[in-house]
Amino acid sequence: MRILIVDDEPLAREGLRLLLATADDMQIVGECSNGIEALAALQLGNIDLVLLDIHMPGLSGLEVVASLGADRMPLVIFLTAYDQHAIDAFRLNALDYLLKPVQDERFQQSLTRTRQQYQQRSQQMQHQQLTALLAQLHQQLQPKPLARLEIRSGGHVFFVNPTDISHLSAEGDYVWIIANGKKHLVRDTLKQMDERLTPHGFQRIHRSHIVNLSAIRELLSDNNGDYTVVLHDDNRLKLSRAYRDALWQKLQY
Repeated sequence: MRILIVDDEPLAREGLRLLLATADDMQIVGECSNGIEALAALQLGNIDLVLLDIHMPGLSGLEVVASLGADRMPLVIFLTAYDQHAIDAFRLNALDYLLKPVQDERFQQSLTRTRQQYQQRSQQMQHQQLTALLAQLHQQLQPKPLARLEIRSGGHVFFVNPTDISHLSAEGDYVWIIANGKKHLVRDTLKQMDERLTPHGFQRIHRSHIVNLSAIRELLSDNNGDYTVVLHDDNRLKLSRAYRDALWQKLQY
């Protein structure tokens, strides 16, 4: 069986490689660190099984399935951090999942089940299961309204609506939040802010910047093919090539 590993965490991919090392009937043919890469790899159609992380920047695992089409998906084992609603949905639709960090015994059980499915060529049944899963999760995975952000700075407590934020920029162990033309410095990480804000119309465009998609006025390209993101407030931020495809994908929605 030809295996594709999809996870945005390098250590998680390494752990899966080690767990697969004893499976003589399985061959890792590719690894992807985000949903965009995974979608491109799956479109080639030479994969028998994909180990697919649910929560990834850019495109989530479920968005990869929806974009490719459940009927074109190879056998899939979902990887997820603890999310009881999602896990209940996987169980209800008889789809396999692994909780992270992945345990060896549970992983081997999942491989045994996958081998049986592969021998029975039961992708058609999985197609039906994936279609039902996407329909079930469509509503519950919709982003819920995000409450105002509480920002403590200089003896003041500011309450900022996410819609008023144009962008965020990292500075060491702090993050600058730019909202309504004012800058607020908070002790937080851009990764944590990314996890909170990306489901609500924000997108990471650089290791140091997150932007509100609705605040983007235009993209400027230079002679090297690199882009600068221009916001409505005239701020200009560099667009990293690592995040370019994910931004294009979001802007086209």
